[in-house]
This record gives sequence, C-alpha cells and structure tokens, in this order.
Amino acid sequence: MPGERPPQFVVFSWDGAANLSTGLFPRFRTLAREIGATMTFFLSGLYALPADQRMQYAPPRHPVGSSDIGFLSTQQVLDTVAEVRLAWLDGHEIGTHFNGHFCGADGVRLWSPEDWASEIAQAKLFVQTWKTTTGRSDLPPLPFDYDVELIGGRTPCLEGQRGLLPAAAALGWEYDASGPGGEQVWPGKELGLWDFPLPAVPFETTDPAKSDHALAMDYNFMYKQTDGDQHADPAQYGTWREQARKAYMAGFERAYTTNRAPYFVGNHFEQWNGGIYMDAVEDALRAIAGQPEVQLVSFRQLVAWLDVQDPTVLDRLRTLPVGTAPATGWQSFLA
Repeated sequence: MPGERPPQFVVFSWDGAANLSTGLFPRFRTLAREIGATMTFFLSGLYALPADQRMQYAPPRHPVGSSDIGFLSTQQVLDTVAEVRLAWLDGHEIGTHFNGHFCGADGVRLWSPEDWASEIAQAKLFVQTWKTTTGRSDLPPLPFDYDVELIGGRTPCLEGQRGLLPAAAALGWEYDASGPGGEQVWPGKELGLWDFPLPAVPFETTDPAKSDHALAMDYNFMYKQTDGDQHADPAQYGTWREQARKAYMAGFERAYTTNRAPYFVGNHFEQWNGGIYMDAVEDALRAIAGQPEVQLVSFRQLVAWLDVQDPTVLDRLRTLPVGTAPATGWQSFLA
C-alpha cells in the first residue's frame, strides 16, 4: 500500500547443505517449522554424487574427479537427498553451491561464462541422477524439477561472480547471492539478475588491527576470532558464541530500525569450535522471528516480492543509505 513501511525481509541460507552425522540439517529444518521461517539451501551438486562415481565430474580447469570439498559416501548422499526432499516439501528453496568449491588463485575467479555453464550443467545433472549414481532405483525421485527450481546460487568463497553472471543470465536465473561485503541497502540488478550480496555487519572487537565489521556468515566470524582455527581454545567458546550472536543481531537491527533493506545471512552445517556458531544462529533466528513486521523468507520468495513491486518505489528505497531511515517518515517517503 502507498506509504506503508516495507516489511523486514531476512534470508538465512546454507552453503553446501550436506546431511552428515552432525544432525544440523534436520535441526534447522525443524527450527524453521517451529518459528515459521523459510530458508534457502545452496546444495553442492557433488553432495548428490557418491565418491565411487567421482570420475563423472569434469571440473573446469581442474583434473577430472577432483574437488576441494571432497565427496560423500553413498549413504551420506542418500541422507542428504532425504533432507533436501523434506526441506522442499516444507517450502524451502533448493539453490546451488555448484560443485568442486575451487577457491584462491587458480579457482573459480578465473572461470569464463563457458566454464560456469559447464559447472552448472553438471551440478544439475548430479542432482537429477542421484538414483542412478547411488543404485537406488527403488526410491522415489525428488519432488521438484531442478530445471525449474534452480533460479540462483552462491559461488565458492564468494568468488567468480563476474564470469558467472553472463552464464546465469543466459539460463534465465533470477538472482545471484555471491557478492561479498555488500552494504545493507535495497538490492538492484546486474545483467538482469537480482544482486543479493552478503553484507558486512558490525562486529565487536578489541583489536585495533582488525576491522569492526565482518561478513554475515559463520565462517567469517570464526576467521575473525581464531584466524580460521576450527578447534581453538574451548575456554573462549562462550565469548565467541555471544560475539557471533551479537553480530547477527547487529546486522538485523541496523536494517530493521532504519531503511528496512533485506538482510542476508549465510552459514554452513559445521560444528566449528564446539558448534558455537550453530547455537548463535539459532539464538538469532529465534530472536528475529519474534519481531513484528519481519518475514523470514527464501531468496526465491524475496525475488517474487520484488518482482511485483512498483519500480519507482524500489528506486526510491534504493536511495536510502545503510543505516538511514526516511527523514520525514515512511508514509511521506513512499506516498
């Protein structure tokens, strides 16, 4: 409605989305149902391809059968597919995290649009043929058509977006969530795709040599705290968990109380440092879900909302800088 304050959209997303023995996939799927949230699971295509079938993967610019994240056993693939099925039936989105997760100097940042087209085609194929590669023709197929379901993804290490976008646009994708360090402002489009970057959120630190911001992702919080040590000093777990929770909430509050820009959070199903980041994510999800005018949605749902808005209203929303509410109030700003 004209003059109505926009809802606060929040998108929690998960990179990789393997269902391993940690039980994290079902934990957060259950939590989402409890609090009325919908999320995006960026499934790695290799998590639908068993290790004994690894030579089916021909990664661009790397040896056949290679991967920087490894492969799963047949049972782990079946467990992952089972959770993906339940997640989709719960209303969540199944995006892609692509396949081999090649980062760094010789990784995906070098890939051409043709390389990305090959990577995407293989990611889709592995998800579509899991019954064949696992030898389980007795099981039902996934309840969605991945050619239709797949409308966006997040690249490994948030690298390679320049080469990806032309390939994604040619496939008719609707968004990309690979941008790093974005400001919390209303999104626009790149090559016809909605650009949903992970934001840099306030992060408490007493070290003047370190930035007071971090990307809204568990890995980045961990790196700020331990330089990437996944099994650091247990005596610090409580402090680090609270620091991570505050960072998630600081990003939310900065948008919620000002320009209402959609807030994007990325995570992994990992038990780094005793699982403190998973606990911090759950704490933040519960706190955010309890706020009025908040919608915990998937990227697909956010795209659907953005696509039906008046373009002139979205243009006006994009004029609001990070952490800035309309000076004259929402009613006159959007009238």
